[in-house]
Amino acid sequence: MKNGLLKNVVLGMLLSGALSVGVARADVTVTVNPADPYLGFMNVFDLGLNYQFSSGWGTADLVAVFTGSNLRLSPNTIGDPDPYWYIGGGGPGAPGNKIMEANMYVEPAGSLPGQTVTFVGTVISNTLTPAHVARVLIRDFAPDFSSVVEQSAVLPTSGDFSISLATINDPARHVQYGFQMKGVNVWVTDTAPFGAVVVGPLSVTPTQATTWGRVKSLYR
Repeated sequence: MKNGLLKNVVLGMLLSGALSVGVARADVTVTVNPADPYLGFMNVFDLGLNYQFSSGWGTADLVAVFTGSNLRLSPNTIGDPDPYWYIGGGGPGAPGNKIMEANMYVEPAGSLPGQTVTFVGTVISNTLTPAHVARVLIRDFAPDFSSVVEQSAVLPTSGDFSISLATINDPARHVQYGFQMKGVNVWVTDTAPFGAVVVGPLSVTPTQATTWGRVKSLYR
């Protein structure tokens, strides 16, 4: 009788969503998805890391391109041969004259402030040289972008990544998640030796302890 009553109580709690067995829950978990409305933003510095300017950029100009569900991030290229961009003027073999901080991100309108956001994915390949660093990031900007709270990590050479940030509960804030590539600009024909990063989505599956069959077996 006691076992039967306990079984009914446990099953009822599961159906009502009141019991979670072995699950570490975040409020919102997101991953790499080509259907998301990715945006681009570029911060430009000189070679001494002195700030030059910022502006919105198309994601293809970052350079960041989806192929299927995978995203390839490459060092930035500038087609303008002006010496402002390339030492001695642009062309094959010309050294870049700027440090480019390319940000590719998603900012769902008003849906993330006040949530704990977890961004997960997997690095399929990372062949970048020390001239460039790629990071995964979550950023929580003030309404006027005057300040930011963020969580970020350098992408590994391969394998899964996961970062989390408890965002501030203010619907006017701008919460973003995505990627950043930072390093010298490269003439378009010279990018291959500098490498690239390919990232893809991560599907999180329940462990055995969280499955319905596992819970039922405990009370047979």
